[in-house]
Amino acid sequence: MKPRIIELLLITTIPVMFLAEGGVPPLLLVLYTLVGGTLSAGAANTLNCYIDRDIDAVMHRTSKRPLVTGTVTPRGALAFGSALAVVSTVWLGLLVNWLSAWLALAALVFYVFGYTLLLKRRTAQNIVWGGAAGCMPVLIGWSAVTGTVSWSAFILFMVIFFWTPPHYWPLSMRYKDDYATAHVPMLPVVERFVVVAKQIVAYSWAMVLTSLALIPVGDVGWVYTVAAVVSGVLFLAEAHRLLGRAKAGAGEDVLKPMRLFHFSITYLTVLFVGVALDPIWHLPLPGLS
Repeated sequence: MKPRIIELLLITTIPVMFLAEGGVPPLLLVLYTLVGGTLSAGAANTLNCYIDRDIDAVMHRTSKRPLVTGTVTPRGALAFGSALAVVSTVWLGLLVNWLSAWLALAALVFYVFGYTLLLKRRTAQNIVWGGAAGCMPVLIGWSAVTGTVSWSAFILFMVIFFWTPPHYWPLSMRYKDDYATAHVPMLPVVERFVVVAKQIVAYSWAMVLTSLALIPVGDVGWVYTVAAVVSGVLFLAEAHRLLGRAKAGAGEDVLKPMRLFHFSITYLTVLFVGVALDPIWHLPLPGLS
């Protein structure tokens, strides 16, 4: 089920529920949404492991996954993932609402069929478009509270969409040889590191600027604004630092792409903590609230 990946999804789901509610949402609703979201994401990840078991076996980073080691059989993984997909959809539909259920199912289907089966092994833009599945939790969290999807939720969706390449490409740079061995055309496999770093910088700027769009659209205050500006500036500094090292022709040991990978998780956490706390400690910005 890849629980560590699910943690990132929950980091974005819960804060959006606070913003949609304008305060603390009903705790039972939060629990129902988190359980359903965890089961749905677990289903997608399990089916991903089932489909990718051949390339997982030849990549050092994934060689210990249960289907590779034989801890779980392919048939068992397929049955488990399929069952989770059904249970999660019914759970969300009955205990949250059917819009949230269909959004979760759409994310699952797109991740399994769109990313894993169609894009991952065919294009270097796999993580760009495939990453859209990881953006869905913000829409699910918002719809769980309101029964609708708003512009604020869509802006946060786009923040994560632009965040995904600068988050994942540094990891791909670190494990370039793994992906090359598995014949997966991640961008660092098919392009020079300096080209990858330039795209990382471009997506990073798009991400930060999009995060600032929530200030007028979402009527957020100082808490979110400070979190977005400070974390955004630090993220851009780290992205440009990576580009500078790439232009200097640094090797992987000096390039240190994992610094940006790890900081990208910190960035997302800080930003969405700001999303959650802003409606609780709302300090209006002059002229906007």
